[in-house]
Amino acid sequence: MARITGSYPDDLDLLIEGSVEAGVFGGKSDALREFVRTYFEDHENERIAAAVALYKREQITLGDAARLADVDRWTMRDILREHGVELRLGLVDEDDAAYEVEAASELEFDDKDSADEKSDAK
Repeated sequence: MARITGSYPDDLDLLIEGSVEAGVFGGKSDALREFVRTYFEDHENERIAAAVALYKREQITLGDAARLADVDRWTMRDILREHGVELRLGLVDEDDAAYEVEAASELEFDDKDSADEKSDAK
């Protein structure tokens, strides 16, 4: 887990301390994690913008960008194209390969459609 250090207004610090004392949060770190998580849940455009920026700087893979943006890979590819970001295709490492295998295993095929195609071909 990453660590960050920052400054924020005294009143905000007092509210965080008070919420910890009241048992709302287990500690300041818990409170800040919850605030950031809630912010990105409520602000889809900002979450997507962050994923696009990180992908553009080549800090994350397409799969990571999709996960951070909370969309599937196909949608993420479209989003990146809309933002003029060139796609980097291919597997980056073993984790990326494992993600692809897992995603492929979750695909569902309708056997009825393939049976219809076979009968149409005859």
